[in-house]
Amino acid sequence: MGARKQRTGQDWKLLKEACAALLERVPELVDEHLRRLFAHSDVYARVLPYDAQWRDAEEAIRIGIETISAPPESPRRDLEYAEDAGRRQAAQGLPLELLVHAYRNAGYLVWDALMERAGGEPARLKALMRSATMVWAAVDAQAEAASEAYRATELELRRRTDEQTQALLDALLDGRPTPGLAARAAAGLDLPEHGPYAVVVLRVERRDGREAFHRRVQDPTFRFVWRMRADCEVGVAALGPDRTLDDLTTLLNGRCPGPGGVSPIVTGLAELGHARRLAELALRTCPPDTTGVVRLDERMPTALVVSQPDLARRLVSGVFGELLDLEPADRAVLLETLDAWLACEGSAGRAAGRLYCHRNTVFNRLRRLEQLTSRSLSRPRDLMEMTLALDAYRLSAG
Repeated sequence: MGARKQRTGQDWKLLKEACAALLERVPELVDEHLRRLFAHSDVYARVLPYDAQWRDAEEAIRIGIETISAPPESPRRDLEYAEDAGRRQAAQGLPLELLVHAYRNAGYLVWDALMERAGGEPARLKALMRSATMVWAAVDAQAEAASEAYRATELELRRRTDEQTQALLDALLDGRPTPGLAARAAAGLDLPEHGPYAVVVLRVERRDGREAFHRRVQDPTFRFVWRMRADCEVGVAALGPDRTLDDLTTLLNGRCPGPGGVSPIVTGLAELGHARRLAELALRTCPPDTTGVVRLDERMPTALVVSQPDLARRLVSGVFGELLDLEPADRAVLLETLDAWLACEGSAGRAAGRLYCHRNTVFNRLRRLEQLTSRSLSRPRDLMEMTLALDAYRLSAG
């Protein structure tokens, strides 16, 4: 293929004449432009009133035609206008692909009008052909400038929306008594103002893998909204029809990155602050080695202990007494035996299997524990005190 012929001064003269004539037809071109856009998609008709779209299109096409015939060193007004249009269309909600289509459509209209202007005159046709690359490069540059401005604006709008959404969620979880907050949050978070909710608080040691975790806990019968905080992750769970806390904990257990607490069910967004505090209390009942989630309503005695740290310390010192003065290893063996015996519902044989020792060894350790604490595991009141003291000791040790 031979070298492409360069445009001449005569080419610029003929192109300038064609563009000058074309400027007189701009209103006609705008009418046809909008007709084609509306036929292509009804979205164009919904984003902005017709008169406003007509004025925008008229300005864009006029500037575009003037740019084609302007000297190469002239300022690119068309790109400035395209950037402004991209920002406006992003704010108005026009999809990006329709914005690009509008620029392509306008380019075709202008090119066809230029070809029509050339008629059958060979000199004008040749001049126009030699200018084709420049004309379409201008259209491409305008579409790209509008697209980049659109994307930047879209990101900024999304950031602002995310910040507003997080602010609403924070206000709900903090329990701020703000009039109308629940209604605004329902609209901003796309959640029902009233309905069954539970709050989940997870102790998160690592910040990576959160998106993967959120995907793992997706379920069509639950709707989750998550919020990362300084030392935990808080999730609001909207329960679907006939969903229970058992269903929620089953979904979360084994999929959580760390221990977690689940609040009782509350009946609306306005109660999320209270639910968050109860979920945090449930989390505080988890020993350090816990990996699943626990429900507050299944941990009430322990929750009572951890909610009163001063009383919990007094309970430990008052119940265990001399036990606390033993060597750490000796003390740990006795407490581990008590824990296993309680977990096995008072069966020394099952506890022995768990501890890899003889059942008589379990009995001997429990008798020694009773002597050191001056309490009897056969008396319900003493058993209750020792169980709560064990919980308080384990949690305070963590």
